Amino acid sequence: MLRRSVIALWVLLIFPAFHAKDSYRRVAQTSFGVGEHFEYRVHYGIFNAADAVVDVSPQIQYVNGRPCYKISIVGTTLGAFSWFAKVRDEWQSWMDTSAIVSQKFYRNIQENNYRKVETTLFNHTTDDAVVTDENGTKKFDVPNHIQDAISGYFYLRTLDFNKLQPNDVVDVPTFLESSVYKLKVKYRGKDTIKTKFGKIKALKLTPLMPDNQLFKGENSIRIWVSDDANKVPIKVEVDLWVGSLVMEVRSFRGARNNFNWY
Repeated sequence: MLRRSVIALWVLLIFPAFHAKDSYRRVAQTSFGVGEHFEYRVHYGIFNAADAVVDVSPQIQYVNGRPCYKISIVGTTLGAFSWFAKVRDEWQSWMDTSAIVSQKFYRNIQENNYRKVETTLFNHTTDDAVVTDENGTKKFDVPNHIQDAISGYFYLRTLDFNKLQPNDVVDVPTFLESSVYKLKVKYRGKDTIKTKFGKIKALKLTPLMPDNQLFKGENSIRIWVSDDANKVPIKVEVDLWVGSLVMEVRSFRGARNNFNWY
């Protein structure tokens, strides 16, 4: 009897260690929840260039047997800007409510004459991503705790920035366009910005951009996130090789916490 008890205890202690890869992490957070809805206006110089809507479905949905937030982002160009850059992009992420990782990702891209419809299903037990588009289905190896372009942004909202120092860099492994990127975001410190709702204290973040033909340099994107429990983007500035963009929040509802406008 004693021998069996010792063996049983040994199994209980050792077995989880051998299978830790199959278990999900748990990320505690109080920054967002179901029903969150934010609308942004994008300016290109004097032009109203585009609208962007970030929406978290009021209902929890299940993917891979896991409860998920369904998050949708829709971007649409406006007015005269559509004459030379007609865009209607829709992105959707099914993000695990507990582990804050992507379970499924969908994008429907309509940019001028370009079209792309793609679905990615993640398997966090085997660490792979299955991508289905008009060319068929392919499987890719991915690292543990992989994110998509949307879930990675929500993961950043779970971080305690009080534990970071200015110029600290956060790495977020992200899968997009059949490749794994180590998204690097630099924390720049605290700031205060002015909005249509009043002033608000903010955290300044800079995604570090590789050399490309669109964005002007490594620090070409600057994001101001509310320095409160929501940690939601309030303003974004983007330096392009030709001109610049500014995105600002213009309406919202369903925020989990109150904002401290003043």
